[in-house]
Amino acid sequence: MFSPGGGQQQPPRQPEFDVDQIFGRIRGIFGGGGRLGGGNLGVIILAVVALIIIIWAATGVYTISPGENAAVRLFGAVQGDPIAEEGLQWWWPAPVGKRDVVLVTETRRMELGFRSNEAAVNTPFLDEALMISGDLNIVDVQMVVQYRISNLNNFLFNVDDPGEQIRAIPEGQPDGRTLKDGAEAALRLVVGQRSIDDVLVRGREQVETDTRERLQAIMDSYLSGIEVISVQLQDVKAPEEVRDAFDDVLRGRQERETRINQALAYEADVIPRARGDAQRIIEGAEAFRQARIETSTGEALRFESVLNQYQSSPEVTRQRLYLESLERVLPGVSKIIVDPNTDPVLILGQDGNVIPAPIGPTP
Repeated sequence: MFSPGGGQQQPPRQPEFDVDQIFGRIRGIFGGGGRLGGGNLGVIILAVVALIIIIWAATGVYTISPGENAAVRLFGAVQGDPIAEEGLQWWWPAPVGKRDVVLVTETRRMELGFRSNEAAVNTPFLDEALMISGDLNIVDVQMVVQYRISNLNNFLFNVDDPGEQIRAIPEGQPDGRTLKDGAEAALRLVVGQRSIDDVLVRGREQVETDTRERLQAIMDSYLSGIEVISVQLQDVKAPEEVRDAFDDVLRGRQERETRINQALAYEADVIPRARGDAQRIIEGAEAFRQARIETSTGEALRFESVLNQYQSSPEVTRQRLYLESLERVLPGVSKIIVDPNTDPVLILGQDGNVIPAPIGPTP
């Protein structure tokens, strides 16, 4: 290089890099002396290495919250059962070990035949929803599957699932395509064994129960670590082309069920009242029967008593009966009875009692 004055300019002098001088200054800071191979420098290096190891080991500390499980791996191999104990835990940090902490008590949801968004707007997926019933009718079935993780190790490592982008399910988790295809297969099998009436109206609960059992059997066969909690049919309907006809049939059936329920309600109201009236009539007749029996029994006893008295003293009894009969015919009137066979004459007062007549000629 040349200076503006025409002379050649010398390049700037580079500082010399002295390793011994640098380490000497470091030893001076820590109070040591000597050259690079000194004992204090080895202690510093060991301390730095130990600090790095401690920091690295501290990254293996993690927490298990309520409802969570942890699956741990050592050099990629799963170690033992999932850890369910809550609180602080430690496992070998990366790259030696790895841990997966997952909430296993959460109830998860999968939609089949439709997809919903945050605005509660459902988008139908006809390739999943349309299926053939046992009587060869086409039915549109939308279903919701609720599930949770039953075994974290099986859930994470047993099924190589491609995942599902629509539901944001990552690869390797069996609740992606595996669960969706299993639910669709189970539902198609159950619907294919029943008539469209069972699916639309009469047998919805049984369809849900059978579908859940078959789906659980499929998930267990894959050792997927999934427990199916419930299967709920949402919107079950006939295809658009014949929906009006099916709606008419459903309305007719609902009207029939309404009429049947009204008739049953009328029956439940009328029959108890009729039975009550019948029981009341029966009880009245029974009371009348008992009264007549008692009256007849009393009259018979009275007749037997009169008969006994008559047999013991027929004349007295005959006269008493005659007087009683006369009093019944002419009540409240004084009567004089003349009997040639009796003396004196009998006088019957107004109260019906016999008054002895005075001795003397009969007027």
